[in-house]
Parts: sequence; structure tokens; C-alpha cells
Amino acid sequence: MEDFKGKSVVVTGGSLGMGRACVERFASGGADVLCVAVDETSTREVAQALGERVRGFCGDVRRADHMRAAIAEATTAFGGVDILVSCAGIQRYGTVVDTPEEVWDDVIDVNLKGLFLAAKYAVPEMRRRGGGAIVAISSVQAYASQTSVAAYTASKGGLNALVRAMALDHAPDNITVNVVCPASVDTPMLRRSADLFKGTGTLEDTLAAWGRSHPVGRVGQPSEIAEAVAFLAGDKARFITGADLKVDGGLMAKIGVVLPD
Repeated sequence: MEDFKGKSVVVTGGSLGMGRACVERFASGGADVLCVAVDETSTREVAQALGERVRGFCGDVRRADHMRAAIAEATTAFGGVDILVSCAGIQRYGTVVDTPEEVWDDVIDVNLKGLFLAAKYAVPEMRRRGGGAIVAISSVQAYASQTSVAAYTASKGGLNALVRAMALDHAPDNITVNVVCPASVDTPMLRRSADLFKGTGTLEDTLAAWGRSHPVGRVGQPSEIAEAVAFLAGDKARFITGADLKVDGGLMAKIGVVLPD
């Protein structure tokens, strides 16, 4: 595949899970990719594993100086920025009563402010290139919620709203802005949650049970999310902006009422 040959891509949260799958997908498509992540070890490993098209940048999406530097790094190394993929995200559990204020702030800052700061510095570079594409990773919990995920759900609902606003603001710049909303995907984040809630069962049994709640009967794979991201970032989706694409194994099409046999 050479569908992204000549393109410069920045992926935040790019060292693990869906972010890493996006880095792999764009690099395999011929793009030059800057993998931005907060963990230095995993960021270095991705760059070493994926070859010369991928550069690692250790940065925190909550910090404006780090995001400014990341975009500057991509611009210097690759000549500009064509595509921004905002994958950085964290999950924390709690109601509004038992969630500490610092945990609330952390979730909102990573999941929502992270896109704001990355786009703040990427958009001017896209303008200089004559346009571009921004794709954010949200969640089906932007539409419907589990219990005890107040901060996470709020951050994802806000992310979808921010994408709509950005799509309108930057359509005159020839920049599309869209969001992918996965259900359960087999990532380190989901596995941490499964381990937390496995009870007397195993982590794998818990993942399988969660998968059965999706009409397709399984959890998703990071590569499946990366393909949706690549589509929205590619030339064939230039008439799509302000959209939210559910990649959820049919989960949001399902209601809880089950007819008797």
C-alpha cells in the first residue's frame, strides 16, 4: 500500500493500542509518521520496530509546550503536517461523588484537552500545506454510558462536540475533522479494565464475556480501528467532515430488551 505516500502524520498516544496500530497503518501506507507518547521506553520501541519512516517523540498531550514541540519536530523532519490523529486517552472509574478532583482533571486533560492542544499547533501547519485531516479517537460512551465512568464519559462526549466545532471552523482551510467511536477493543487499556473487574474469573474470560455483548460476538482489534482512521484521513473521504463513525461491532444498534424464544 502506498495510499499515504508523501504525507506527514502525527499520532498522539501512538506507542500502544489503537495509537500504535494507527502508526503502523500510516507507515505501511508510505507516510512519514511522528509517534508521540508520554512513555519514553514504548515510544522508542515503536520507532525502532517500524523503521525509518517512524520517529518517536516523548511528549505529554496535556502540555502546550510539548505539543508545540511535537508539531515543530514533524515540520522540521518531514516538511510539514498533513494528518493529525489524536489517540491519547486514559480510563478512570468513579462517580462524580467518589472521583477525586485531580483524577477528573487528569481524564479531561488527556482525553479532551489533548486534542485541543495538538490541533492548536497542527492546524497552522496544515494551512501552509493547503489543507489536511484530523481524526480523533473517542468512544461509544460519547453516546451511552456504563456506570461509574463519569469523567471518561464526559471527556468523550466533549471530544465529539469539539470535533464538530473544529470541522466547521476549519472547513474553509480545506481541513477535515472527524471522530472514530470504538466499542471494546483489545488494547492494554481494555485489558487493565478486564483485570480490574475479572472477579474470580480470568482476564481472558472477562474479555470474551465483554465481546459477547457486541452483536458480532467479540471485541475489536486495534488494526480494525486504524483502518477506519485511515479512511477518514485519506483522499477518498474529503467530503466527510464533522462526522462520528461508530466502529463498534453493532453495539450501539442494540437495545437491552430481548424477545422470548
